[in-house]
Amino acid sequence: MYGETNWALRPGRAEDVEAIAELRAEVMREDLVRLGRYDEHRVRQRLRDGFSPAHTSVIEREGAFAGCVTVRPYEDGEGLYLEHFYLAPEAQGRGLGTAVLRRLLDRADAEGVPVRLVVLQGSAARRLYEREGFTFESEDPVDVLMVRSPRPPAGGR
Repeated sequence: MYGETNWALRPGRAEDVEAIAELRAEVMREDLVRLGRYDEHRVRQRLRDGFSPAHTSVIEREGAFAGCVTVRPYEDGEGLYLEHFYLAPEAQGRGLGTAVLRRLLDRADAEGVPVRLVVLQGSAARRLYEREGFTFESEDPVDVLMVRSPRPPAGGR
């Protein structure tokens, strides 16, 4: 597991967009190919079109780029929407994603708001989200919408 000293979240910057677009293309390729939805240009352009440095955090491990995550207000104003949560392949499978997700969920719990996200059908990432309390809300042939209700603060009600 990664301890607090091995990784950090820093605010996103406009110049991060290309590194994040490349990471998205790399980590989503296998699932998008499996779903018949991979388009080398579109996978990057969709990130560029919706990129919001103000809502994005870059994950750094030992000072180096290791991934990103975006958390923005949900479209209906009820809670938060987590998207663009990508880890570099060499940073996966070591507990970093769990640690980052738990930090973000702690913030949402402190605010008392639900968190929603979309995961691709059949993606291994769904197991992480289910372990952290996300449940199925709806789906289509490509995407699964999941939601996690806020939890009371640790140490009492």
